[in-house]
Amino acid sequence: MQRYRKLLYSFGSIAAALPQQAFSTYVIFFYVDILKVPATLISLGMMIYGIWNAVNDPLAGQISDRTNTRWGRRIPYILFAAIPLGLAFVMVWTPPFSVAAGQTNLLFAYFMLAIFLYDTLYTIVILNWTSLFPEMFPSLGERAEVSAWRQFFSIVGLMIGVGLPPVLYGALGWPAMAAIFGAITIVSLGLALLGSREDPRYRQEAGPAFFEALRHTFANRSFVFYVLTNLFVQFAFVMLTGAMPFYTKYVLRISQAQTTLMFTSVFIGALLMLYAWSRLTVRLGARTAMMAAVAAFGLAFIPFWFIGDFTGGLISAFLLGIGLGGLLILLEVLIADVIDEDETRTGHRREGMYFGVNGFIIRLGVSLQAVITGLVLNTSGYNAYKAVQSATAVTGIRLLIAGVPLVALALALVCIWLYPLHGPKLAAVKAAIASRRLTTTAHHAPEEIGA
Repeated sequence: MQRYRKLLYSFGSIAAALPQQAFSTYVIFFYVDILKVPATLISLGMMIYGIWNAVNDPLAGQISDRTNTRWGRRIPYILFAAIPLGLAFVMVWTPPFSVAAGQTNLLFAYFMLAIFLYDTLYTIVILNWTSLFPEMFPSLGERAEVSAWRQFFSIVGLMIGVGLPPVLYGALGWPAMAAIFGAITIVSLGLALLGSREDPRYRQEAGPAFFEALRHTFANRSFVFYVLTNLFVQFAFVMLTGAMPFYTKYVLRISQAQTTLMFTSVFIGALLMLYAWSRLTVRLGARTAMMAAVAAFGLAFIPFWFIGDFTGGLISAFLLGIGLGGLLILLEVLIADVIDEDETRTGHRREGMYFGVNGFIIRLGVSLQAVITGLVLNTSGYNAYKAVQSATAVTGIRLLIAGVPLVALALALVCIWLYPLHGPKLAAVKAAIASRRLTTTAHHAPEEIGA
């Protein structure tokens, strides 16, 4: 495939990263610290939101897998839901109610409506865009290359979505920040569509029914260990991003601009390591490289328990990026291998179901992060109305950003060590897929958007 198409498709990573990272990093801070909604209420809301994801993600994946239109299985969902997604993101940050006006319950109801609408549209669009990846790029070399490009744009999205909000909402306000991010999301999805294509062979497959598809998915041992690894990795990352605004404000006591620099330092470290991790993936294999990336990411959390100034925070943040760069590439390569293995067992390409179930599981990590954050803040004595927090509250915040993620990554390392799809087993899967491609007759050429 031409390089420019790979780049255009990869632009979708900005839409996948920017709104979701802004959401997971700042939504609790916005509603608890800025709007003064009780932390326990927001934690309850995020738990309910997590339950919705139990249905939302796998169901969207199954519907996508069984869709059959002249434009493909995935492309129509991206095309028609991209603009509503950008608008729903804006809705999250523009509530018409306030605690000061005695409208706490109305504000909470609006919060629930906004996050449910945003999450549903995000799932529909990003799941279908992501599901194109294993189909469009079948070889390890292509997957490593395109994953590196995707993660380059993902890091751009992360830097904007996590690092820029303190500057934007500090200068322009939260609604303006949301409008800018919503527009960027829509534009990046439009570019991604220009580089997307589908193989018409797969849309002709009916595939298994919903519960049978779930059974096949969870019976795949490789997927179980992959998704547990991903759950712990994603949980550690959202703990980092969710705790960082509290950590920089109340522990390091630095400005919003310095907070942006700390986030930027993480992503610069990741960006600089993308090429190296891409080469290591091809040389060492995905599983071995993943073990190294998890270990590097975990060790970099330790300094956050001890540092107390901006310089130390900046250096520690950069060290986090070293392992993060590998995780961003390898999680995509690993799940693509799992989907290939499933095809050899079921005879169907079921990217939608796998990405849907994967999305559901890792969203549990977002909900768990919200619950743990709320519990630790409440039990440690955090008070949103105090400019300076108590010593116990500061310790609680340090625990959120250093202790909890380190435990999660230790569990991730155990899970990826148990992941079975490597060595001769993976080679056998690749050989079976290659043989299947040779013996399957394609009745139509791959279609492109707009063709």
